[in-house]
Amino acid sequence: MKDRRDFLKVLLGGTAAAVAAPSVLASGLADKPITTAAPAFSAGDGSDLLIKEKGLPITGAFLDEISHDIPHQNWGPVEWDRDFQHMKAMGIDTVIMIRSGYRKQITYPSEYLLSKGCYMPSRDLLELFLTLADKYGMKFYFGLYDSGKYWDTGDMAHEVEHNRYVIDEVWEKYGKRHPSFGGWYISGEISRATKGAISAFHTMGKQCKDVSGGLPTFISPWIDGKKAVAAAGGTLSKDDAVSVEQHEREWDEIFDGIHDVVDACAFQDGHIDYDELDAFFSVNKRLADKYGMQCWTNAESFDRDMPIKFFPIKFDKLRMKLEAAGRCNYDKAITFEFSHFMSPQSAYLQAGHLYNRYMEYFGIKA
Repeated sequence: MKDRRDFLKVLLGGTAAAVAAPSVLASGLADKPITTAAPAFSAGDGSDLLIKEKGLPITGAFLDEISHDIPHQNWGPVEWDRDFQHMKAMGIDTVIMIRSGYRKQITYPSEYLLSKGCYMPSRDLLELFLTLADKYGMKFYFGLYDSGKYWDTGDMAHEVEHNRYVIDEVWEKYGKRHPSFGGWYISGEISRATKGAISAFHTMGKQCKDVSGGLPTFISPWIDGKKAVAAAGGTLSKDDAVSVEQHEREWDEIFDGIHDVVDACAFQDGHIDYDELDAFFSVNKRLADKYGMQCWTNAESFDRDMPIKFFPIKFDKLRMKLEAAGRCNYDKAITFEFSHFMSPQSAYLQAGHLYNRYMEYFGIKA
């Protein structure tokens, strides 16, 4: 190249007309985007494996209003309304307040719990959730109060004492006014033959049914599997996991003692490994059928396989769990917990992606 004009000829295709412009790059080419990106991909582009087995769809979601071990998102009515819309679009027909209070944090201005030293909340979330459930045609389950003393002492008697007042109070002030109030969640979480659990579940379940004219109740225990480790630690597994046989023996005894006042059991599915799902799920379904209870799965949408707790789960892990529930003919799938781990407006960016993959998998158009 002899000079700058020769360089511009090469750059612009060698045409004299192009070179004649005194400042070609400034005359219009520069403000036209250079298209180098590949065509956009979409679902069905051939990159997926077109898995033919479809799992049990998630139709219920916990509402974690206290968020004692995951970050609180500080939502108000606008954000919660939007989340109910996302849940409705996904096919969720049931929402469950996981607990009405934990230790001193509570979700509604309970005269009884305030008298016991609990803190006044800035918003009546119970009223808000019931109003939104009414609006979107969902069934609402009320989660009982958790004093935290069971976790400290292993004794569930405290929960029975507090909830004796909470159950009556909530039914009188909220349950009678809202058509969406459809049931009760007995929020005490156990995994094994815990001392006093049968008596406590039976007492609370019976009171819930008696006061509300027989509305359904359910529990959501955890399986004492290899991933049942302390959330505050860095360990991801343990050696002394319960066997399938021992799990069946213990829960046979528990179901025998509570089945007349507890209608459904939704075992948490995250504490066992993925190749153990069918063995434990089959036992759960067999026991539920034996005692005339519904067998639900609590499909955890957060990941227990990572040292950082807790992030949204990888879609394939959730898929495998839902497929196992489908193979074992479970009655319903609920999740802990949509708003943090699956919602498009979650504080976790990955949650919205999980929502999108779920919708694609089930062929749901938002």
